[in-house]
Amino acid sequence: MELDLENPLSNVNDLFPAASTPSLFLLESHHMPTLYYINTLKATHLDISVRREAISAISQLSCKFGPFLPYLAITYLDRFLSSQGVAQPNTWVLRLVAISCVSLAAKMMKTDFSLADFQGDGGFMFDAQTVERMEYLILGALKWRMRSITPFSFVSFFISLFKVKDPPLKQALKARAVEIIFKAQLDTKLLEFKPSTIAASAVLSASHQLFDGKQFPSFKKAISSCSYVNKENMVKCTNWVEEIAMEGSESIWDYQHISSSGSEITTVTPRTEGDMKRRKINDYGTIIKTVDCPVSKRVLIHGPF
Repeated sequence: MELDLENPLSNVNDLFPAASTPSLFLLESHHMPTLYYINTLKATHLDISVRREAISAISQLSCKFGPFLPYLAITYLDRFLSSQGVAQPNTWVLRLVAISCVSLAAKMMKTDFSLADFQGDGGFMFDAQTVERMEYLILGALKWRMRSITPFSFVSFFISLFKVKDPPLKQALKARAVEIIFKAQLDTKLLEFKPSTIAASAVLSASHQLFDGKQFPSFKKAISSCSYVNKENMVKCTNWVEEIAMEGSESIWDYQHISSSGSEITTVTPRTEGDMKRRKINDYGTIIKTVDCPVSKRVLIHGPF
């Protein structure tokens, strides 16, 4: 069954009933990187560069498949590196891991693809058998928990706490929260927080941007009062998310400011291209590292690794 990131555990092979929201809160910790991995990233710039390079490869390989597929692939990457430890692997190994994570994500989301779609221009070509072996290595490291519980699984739940009755307002709030979640995945500071905490912080940040000051305190109270939320962690996470959400938001995202009555909508116009930060960003806010590799240096890799 195709993986839906909003309802990742629903109707798995028709053997289990749709997973309830409480079940997702109980299980989400099993879909997070280990604390050791998170602390290692905090302490070592080298490990951060390894993760950044792998994310760059995933973004390049999967950019034509929409934003949710690479997001899922990056969650696999973090959990895999968390299980295997972070080292300074050979470039071709890192590329193979990236391709395998993207391939697994595509399979889980029932996306039509061929292996050639994921080879890209990174200088290496892998045969199907080699990719398959790496996929099995990743599956084992992740204990076959591939229906990842992500912040997207909790967005609708937290929005429902706001009692917003107008569908367009709900949709605007959800769309902005989703944009923030995409951007937040790149920041290693947020890896320590549960997906539900990131979702709550993203929804709160989105409401702060989209609605006027009269409504925001009631929104904040609604989420803070939720029994599933650790208030101290949410405050800490929200501070980081606010920073991430506002960084370059006017130059990357168009968003609308909505009054408390819902009658006034003002579109915020993005800055001119000359005001944007000098970095290459794809359609869903992922920083892309350009890799130039002459054809003469392309290598076909197969066999054990």
